[in-house]
Amino acid sequence: MSEKTVSNPLEQYVLLAKTAKGAAMAELINQVLEAPNVYVFGELLDMPNICELSEGEYSKYLNALNLFAYGTYKEYRKNIDQLPELTDTMLRKLKALTVVSLSLIDKRIPYSTLLEELDMKNTRELEDLIIEIIYANVIEGKLDQRNQRLEVDYSIGRDVTPAAVKDIIQTLEIWCANCENMQTNIEKQIRKANTRKAKQSEIQAKVDQEISSIKQTLKATQQVESAEAEQMITDSASASEKPAKKASKSKYVKL
Repeated sequence: MSEKTVSNPLEQYVLLAKTAKGAAMAELINQVLEAPNVYVFGELLDMPNICELSEGEYSKYLNALNLFAYGTYKEYRKNIDQLPELTDTMLRKLKALTVVSLSLIDKRIPYSTLLEELDMKNTRELEDLIIEIIYANVIEGKLDQRNQRLEVDYSIGRDVTPAAVKDIIQTLEIWCANCENMQTNIEKQIRKANTRKAKQSEIQAKVDQEISSIKQTLKATQQVESAEAEQMITDSASASEKPAKKASKSKYVKL
């Protein structure tokens, strides 16, 4: 029987966390932070027994989980005394997540910014880390060695803090309101356009009617004038024929 493939790398840890407590939960968090394909941690943070770690001897492990979910390497350095000891593997993952956060701000990240944020002194070491991150499919991009920067085309998403969720909801509500206003304005413009079109059609119909009337009048006038002209020609012809007859008669008398 083939082993079931887990589509979500975090899923197996979420299942284990349902029954884990205390030291077992702390060890589970260590495993999650070292797991190569796990870069989001929100499902774990939502679990009640994870939240229970906030008070007691294992609170540092909850701090570490929150750091990997929302924080950066610079925040790790500032709060190192509130965290458990992190392995090199964990720190490299945290640096990878830091690069993701930086890419969400700017898709072209200068080496100088990366060296400062990741506390690195060596450009070669930095480039090796970025190549490792790219091969892990955490980001897609390329190293621009000429301009000394990382160009990011794509990056994975990170967990969203509860405070940020409120901001996102507010932003979406504003966006929805703007969409509704835009829709109302568009409908208003459509009604105006339809009204103008109806008026234009009415005016065009009147113009067409007037043109038709004028054509009929012109046609009738032309017919009358043509008839009058023909009558005048007929009358003129008739008038010119009568004197000719009289002349021939008078000649006959003289003879």
